[in-house]
Amino acid sequence: MAAPAFAVSAAGLARPSAPRSGGAERRGRGVELQSPSLLFGRNKGTRSPRAVGVGGSGWRVVMRAGGPSGEVMIPDGGSGGTPPSIDGPVQFDSDDLKVPFIDDETSLQDGGEDSIWSSETNQVSEEIDAEDTSRMDKESSTREKLRILPPPGNGQQIYEIDPTLRDFKYHLEYRYSLYRRIRSDIDEHEGGMDVFSRGYEKFGFMRSAEGITYREWAPGADSAALVGDFNNWDPNADHMSKNDLGVWEIFLPNNADGSPPIPHGSRVRMDTPSGIKDSIPAWIKYSVQTPGDIPYNGIYYDPPEEEKYVFKHPQPKRPKSLRIYETHVGMSSPEPKINTYANFRDEVLPRIKRLGYNAVQIMAIQEHSYYGSFGYHVTNFFAPSSRFGSPEDLKSLIDRAHELGLVVLMDVVHSHASNNTLDGLNGFDGTDTHYFHGGSRGHHWMWDSRVFNYGNKEVIRFLLSNARWWLEEYKFDGFRFDGATSMMYTHHGLQVTFTGSYHEYFGFATDVDAVVYLMLMNDLIHGFYPEAVTIGEDVSGMPTFALPVQVGGVGFDYRLHMAVADKWIELLKGNDEAWEMGNIVHTLTNRRWLEKCVTYAESHDQALVGDKTIAFWLMDKDMYDFMALNGPSTPNIDRGIALHKMIRLITMGLGGEGYLNFMGNEFGHPEWIDFPRGPQVLPSGKFIPGNNNSYDKCRRRFDLGDAEFLRYHGMQQFDQAMQHLEEKYGFMTSDHQYVSRKHEEDKVIVFEKGDLVFVFNFHWSSSYFDYRVGCLKPGKYKVVLDSDAGLFGGFGRIHHTAEHFTSDCQHDNRPHSFSVYTPSRTCVVYAPMN
Repeated sequence: MAAPAFAVSAAGLARPSAPRSGGAERRGRGVELQSPSLLFGRNKGTRSPRAVGVGGSGWRVVMRAGGPSGEVMIPDGGSGGTPPSIDGPVQFDSDDLKVPFIDDETSLQDGGEDSIWSSETNQVSEEIDAEDTSRMDKESSTREKLRILPPPGNGQQIYEIDPTLRDFKYHLEYRYSLYRRIRSDIDEHEGGMDVFSRGYEKFGFMRSAEGITYREWAPGADSAALVGDFNNWDPNADHMSKNDLGVWEIFLPNNADGSPPIPHGSRVRMDTPSGIKDSIPAWIKYSVQTPGDIPYNGIYYDPPEEEKYVFKHPQPKRPKSLRIYETHVGMSSPEPKINTYANFRDEVLPRIKRLGYNAVQIMAIQEHSYYGSFGYHVTNFFAPSSRFGSPEDLKSLIDRAHELGLVVLMDVVHSHASNNTLDGLNGFDGTDTHYFHGGSRGHHWMWDSRVFNYGNKEVIRFLLSNARWWLEEYKFDGFRFDGATSMMYTHHGLQVTFTGSYHEYFGFATDVDAVVYLMLMNDLIHGFYPEAVTIGEDVSGMPTFALPVQVGGVGFDYRLHMAVADKWIELLKGNDEAWEMGNIVHTLTNRRWLEKCVTYAESHDQALVGDKTIAFWLMDKDMYDFMALNGPSTPNIDRGIALHKMIRLITMGLGGEGYLNFMGNEFGHPEWIDFPRGPQVLPSGKFIPGNNNSYDKCRRRFDLGDAEFLRYHGMQQFDQAMQHLEEKYGFMTSDHQYVSRKHEEDKVIVFEKGDLVFVFNFHWSSSYFDYRVGCLKPGKYKVVLDSDAGLFGGFGRIHHTAEHFTSDCQHDNRPHSFSVYTPSRTCVVYAPMN
């Protein structure tokens, strides 16, 4: 085991043995690193250098490429004219349409040649259902009563909420009519959204009393066979048949003794012989990496009943205000290793509960071949990452979280997919299209990944079913959708500055298919799982993003307020003496009316190599030597700890209706995150040195925050007090918010949130006696949170027993006011006592 990153001594923290390595570019809006050794066969399906395996256990799918794609999609656009009538007549305000539209008026009508729900295409589910009826075991196929989504609304209320949107009604009406049309087609031809979104019951492996059916949509392949240890890996033994709609199928009857033809735990090895594309099934439920192998292998996962985890605890209700602890299971141990679901369940979840958070957001759940992608280059969408344990271990983790009253959110990736051809969806049927757009549009130039074709019916089925799978099978309580901005625009939001002009949101660059997909996704989740939460990562600020679908919005419960973290990094690069109070308040409060936000001072993005956490921006190398309470401090340490607390509280107080923190940042975790990696060459040709595959920086030193003799402990205690204050007073979601003071000379910000009065003094040296602050409610106020308290590593300059009586003296446009002592670089929260 590698030596710990920090040796705690009386002097504080020893310096690391090696200097910080060259900065790898952070993901967010930068390049997502890829390991060349793990990405054989990218783009053109090049052959793996590994020898073709013909022995061993497991199974694999062999597909010969070269046949017609059979892909059915909506054309990308046209050159003029009026969009077709999709759901009855639609009136548009302008002839200059700024949206993609269909040239052929019949293309979205029933049976139209180019419809994603043409009369032939709709036979897929009908034929499958007929065959399933004769094969599926009646006991195992018992389902809940068919669930029906409420019908779509009229989508008109958005114009009442924001009259400016009327100028772009042509785009929004097109968007909503397309959404309504797809909903109608799903109801008419697919048995409704309930049936349609359970694609995992029709595709992949289905076990019945008679045997196993394997089914896959792969229109571009001209032959396919299922091979494995059950047929001695003979590609000629079990050929699959293909119907006219590109769906391949094979039924394997039980063995003579009644045992299943494929045993639980059988593996898939991915090889690419000349002319044949071997693939992990797209709907695989589990995949693993065999020691010594490069690509992952699919697993037929069907454990006996006695080994399946049974959930014991009900899912908690959606909290009114979200306090999210963002986590990564693999790097959640203080030890330099990959942590497990079981350890996270036993060690980390109780910590999250104790800290006062009510939601845990888990990253990197969907299987990904490259660990250093932070889970954002997904290869197997239905498989929980095997690095951390088994699917049953993950279920146990989620059930324990529910027992603690924690909502569990999954960081889901539907914005793009891994470029891998050996263990991902790329080139699955031997074509460049299939699940993705063809050509340059289907390749994300910055993230080196594939872009889904959201206008294709089978892609919609796959992704909607994927979200439902995690909600049904694993009891997740909702999602944070990664990269929503990248989905909604053909330019992916890259090298584009969003100024707030509505033309930037509703124009040629908008991928309407992707936006409609997000509407369908939110419709599904909120219709079938009313307590589920959806958060979208959108940096563009698209209007209607966090409004319900029924009123014409995209449907998210929350937008991730990314601009706040960017503002803090911008400010921290300069001197806090130059900070403008008005600018800080504007950034924190600049969000759309009625559209809720989850805000954060820093997330995992700011902790990656190539960036810095807030604590490191503030204190840098001093954190190595001056964090012991029995040793000396420095001006950088004193300043850093004070501002760290202030930044986090004002972000929580003014930034939104939800709050997020990445694990460890609550106590100012030192240094950065660096996944184990060897030397890499980016697609641009840039060389990135490795770190000798070290796990030293890919962990969380929770012991530092728990050590009462270190200054980290006071920072952790303050963050805990913040969470419990919000739990008690619910100020984040209060309807009452009023900023009464933004004084540039005093460097003071005063605001009311609910019944509380927040006083921030950002001045580096000036403390103010008898400082008058305005308030709404008269009476007596007391201190309920003080960043300067000794418990939080402060100097104890505030008397907590003091009572503050209001006077009828109006101040800062408030009807009442009281006087306080506000020391430099402190934040104090006051609450009425009556």
